[in-house]
Order: sequence, then structure tokens, then C-alpha cells
Amino acid sequence: MGKNSHREVRRRRVFYIPGYDPIHPRRYRELYRKEGAAQAAVSGYDIALTAKTPGDGPYGWHVDAEIENGQTQADVEVLVWSDIVRDSMEQGITATYVQLARTAWTYIVSGALGRLMKLRKGPVIAALYPVVFLVVQLVLALLVAWGIGAAIAVFLPWRVGFAALAVVPPILNWFRKKDGKFFAYYLMHDYAYSAASQGANPPELEARMGAFRDRIAPSLQEDVDEVLVVGHSSGAHLAVSILADLVRGGHVPKDGPALAFLSLGQVVPMVSFLPKAYRLRADLAFLSTCPAVTWVDVTAPGDGCAFALCDPVSVTGVAKDDKIWPLVVSAAFTKTLSPERWKELRWRFFRLHFQYMCAFDRPGDYDYFRITAGPKTLAERYKDRQPSKSRIERAVNKFPQMTP
Repeated sequence: MGKNSHREVRRRRVFYIPGYDPIHPRRYRELYRKEGAAQAAVSGYDIALTAKTPGDGPYGWHVDAEIENGQTQADVEVLVWSDIVRDSMEQGITATYVQLARTAWTYIVSGALGRLMKLRKGPVIAALYPVVFLVVQLVLALLVAWGIGAAIAVFLPWRVGFAALAVVPPILNWFRKKDGKFFAYYLMHDYAYSAASQGANPPELEARMGAFRDRIAPSLQEDVDEVLVVGHSSGAHLAVSILADLVRGGHVPKDGPALAFLSLGQVVPMVSFLPKAYRLRADLAFLSTCPAVTWVDVTAPGDGCAFALCDPVSVTGVAKDDKIWPLVVSAAFTKTLSPERWKELRWRFFRLHFQYMCAFDRPGDYDYFRITAGPKTLAERYKDRQPSKSRIERAVNKFPQMTP
């Protein structure tokens, strides 16, 4: 860690990289506002948000806080790629089923699916869910068509029973319109996006990551105490490559702000286990040995959509002898949420995947708002923290190669 990693924080820049999410970034501001106020009420500190004014840069907000006897200011910026996500989701029903077949083929034939199952069952089940549910939708539609066709054949034998197949598209379209409840199409497009290029970044995403790098780089020259990059879900593996590029590109001055990376609910193995994820694997290996960046990885076994307590570097098979990152810790939902709150959230899988950015009514040593708005750097806050004893570090990936 750099010499400035343990300084007291008065001013902080925070760059938040969402996962595969088509929603407008205002969602993250409102989530921060609501949950920050709830956590402040539980933990006894003050936190206030103000919106950025027009012309004040990309989407984000300002935070003024009084936490742990320190007064801090933070500028939070959302690095938006929801437009890319929306474009990738603009697939018809037929195209989605073609995606389903290609994605399943990629993960099964490459052996990635079998390897992923050796880590955590939860995210693999989440990956299989859209495949199974979309197939069930098709089977139900065909059964309805068969029933109608059989009725036609009995009562109107001169009619062609195959005409009943006309009901299949409307039934499938009904399911698609209800996907806000089922999430089958959404998840299918998510996994298909990375699988389409077998783990390589699509050109439009690579270009956007370059733009993100260019947004973060100037902040490392500013008069701030810490620059914190937060990557949630799929955003975690984007952050790995962006930070690796920043360091390799000479954008991290030795006497500049402390540079920190907080990965939350990461799903890195879903990409790094694919055959052509050479860039990601090389960036994981590089960042894991980099003293210029403090990297803390937070997951929780209660989050069925994340590879909980799986060291993304080690399980990918690219850990080196001089590896120092990430520090793998658990948000321990079953301990940091009261029994009543845990009962309320336990089966709300997608809500739990966002719990890392929400309030805990029995908070432990992980507090998103202390990290993003408190007076301690990430390095200082976790300097004495031991990694989770139940973390998985064994190399599981079949494709550890970092070059083609």
C-alpha cells in the first residue's frame, strides 16, 4: 500500500460501477439516500446528500457526513453503462432462445459450468434458472397449442390442427411482459453478454471501460485524500481491468490520494472461467500483486447471486507467489441482519444481491456508508482485518492462460 493509504480522509472521490443493469442511475442515488439515512439512525452518525447541479459532470451526488468523530465530504459518481445493457437486451423472443442455446453450449462444452459448480451452487443455480424457466415457458406454450389443436381435431376435423401453434407467440410474449417478476429474460441476456465472446470484452464495452479510466485518472491528481472505486456484481470485473490499466498506464502518482477498490457481490468466475477471458485473467493477476491499490472483496454466503467468499484471483488459477490482494471478507448477512430482517429478505434473492449497499440493523465491521463517507481510508479501516476463514482459494478454472 502507498504511503498515503492510512491518512485521515476529509475529501473523497467515489466511482461506482454498477453490474449488468438497464436502470437509470438515479436508482443508485435514491438507494444511497434511503439506506444511508437508515444506517445513520442505527449507527448514530449523520449523513446528508445533495444532488449534483447541471453542468457539474456525469451522474452522481455529493455527501456531507459526520462519522467516527470526523467530518468528511465525498463526491460519488456513477460510471454508466446501462445504455450498453439496454442495447444488448433488445432481442426478440426467437433471438433470446437462440442466445439460450449458444450460452448453454458455451458454458457446458467449455467445461466452465462444471468447474463453477465446484465453487458455489447459488450463482450456478441463478445462471441455470433463466435457461430452465425459458424452456418451461416454451413447453407450456406448446402444451396449450397441442390442447387447442386436439380440440380442433375433435370438434372441427376439417380444420388443420397445426393452426393452434398461432397461440405460442402470444403466450411467450405474455411471459416476456411479466419478466419484471420472473427476471428470466434479464438474466439470460446478462449471462449471454459475456458468453457471446467467450469472456472477451465486446468492443463497445472495452471502449466504455476506457472512458471510465479517463474519468477516474484526473481524480488521482486532485486534492483529495482517497479515490475509491466500487464495483458491484458484474461491475467488479470491469473495475479490475480499469484499475489495472490505470496503474500500468502510470496514472497513479506515488504522492497522490490513496487508491482503493471495493468489490461487492462479485461474479468474476462467471467470466474469468471462459476460454477467451485472457484480459481479465491477466488483470486479476496484475492487480493482486499491486501495492498501489488496496483491494477488499466483500461477499456473503446469504447472497445466492454472488460467488461468496471465493477469492476471484485464486479460484481463477492466476495467483502468484507475491499475491497480496484481495482481502476476502464476509458481510455475514445472518449476523448483521436481525432474525426478523433476515426472515423478511432471505428469499428475495435479487434484493439480497444489493444488500451490500444497504443498511444493516446489526452492523458488523462492514458498513458501506462508513467506507464511502467516513474519515478512514479503506486500507486503514481493514488494516487489522483477517480474511474470512471459510474463503475458497483453490484453483478451479480450466483456462488460467493470460495470453491467447
